[in-house]
Amino acid sequence: MFEHRTEKLLPRAAFIRRMLKYALVSFGFVVISLVIGMAGYHQFEGMGWIDAFVNAAMLMGGMGPVSELHTDAGKLFAGVYALYCGLVVVIAIGLLVAPVLHRTLHHFHVESEADEARGSDT
Repeated sequence: MFEHRTEKLLPRAAFIRRMLKYALVSFGFVVISLVIGMAGYHQFEGMGWIDAFVNAAMLMGGMGPVSELHTDAGKLFAGVYALYCGLVVVIAIGLLVAPVLHRTLHHFHVESEADEARGSDT
């Protein structure tokens, strides 16, 4: 998936394509999670789609629900969804940061041609 330390640093254009791919995956993961939250609020609390969107988005953003929850099923869903959203945020940020962190570390560990000629491992 990423280049090995013995390989050259990825060209800038290829790195930008990689970042776009990872950003799209991260964005897709967040959107799917938001749709799950909207469906849950719509199903368990009988909210309209706009209210369900606001509640799901606020939970995902760490602010908490906007509307008062009336059913036990809705409260259970909101609790589980809040825990899930905490993981979604961590995973989405990890997906965005991974290529940048790898490129930074790879930059410092790329073996030069002189190192390869000497047979150095550093």
